[in-house]
Amino acid sequence: MRILAVGSHPDDIELGCGASLLRHVEAGDEVTMLVMTPGGLGPQGLTSRVREQEDAAALIGARLIWGHFEDGSIPHGREAVAIIDRVVREVGADVLYSHAPNDTHQDHVATSKAALAAGRRLERVLFYQSPSTTSFDPSVFVDVEISLSGKLAALRAHWSQVMQCEMVDLEAVEVTARYWGTRAKVCYAEAFESPRFVWDIGARAATMAPALSSIRQDESAVLSAVQQ
Repeated sequence: MRILAVGSHPDDIELGCGASLLRHVEAGDEVTMLVMTPGGLGPQGLTSRVREQEDAAALIGARLIWGHFEDGSIPHGREAVAIIDRVVREVGADVLYSHAPNDTHQDHVATSKAALAAGRRLERVLFYQSPSTTSFDPSVFVDVEISLSGKLAALRAHWSQVMQCEMVDLEAVEVTARYWGTRAKVCYAEAFESPRFVWDIGARAATMAPALSSIRQDESAVLSAVQQ
């Protein structure tokens, strides 16, 4: 599968779905991260946050694309939709992750709405939670017990947000994953709201058909031998 994760600023994607992206990479999926701004209004200089995001994407194993908007000024409407739409087509995305729409940060809201519009033809669209999300009612969960440590490592790459200030609390990240894991009946989970998620059972059945046919043939051969 081809996965596209969209975030407004450096570290947004890692906070929202970093462990799930690591699971995708482990499964052999192609992962692309589209970061709409370089986070110039953060607590450190512009260059450091760009470098931090590059390091974090490398740790995840994802391709990184920049949206080139100014921090705090992601537009509502056609311009933002066009950027995400172009990347959706360029990478051939099958699954789209982005911000949940109920949020106090204007960039997150604009990105969420633009991502939903750009993903209008996709069968799987997932919204992740941010620290500034105001309400969140997830219905899709990903078991991230084996990838949570990788998520924390990717977040540590954003040292200006994690090590230099209190913008990101790694203990809170782990506690949140434990909470959603409890809801999902696993140890640790990332949680997602989904305006659209198609569970393609038929496709899996089609891939299993040759194996099932072979098993049935073997069973028939054994039964025939026994009867003789």
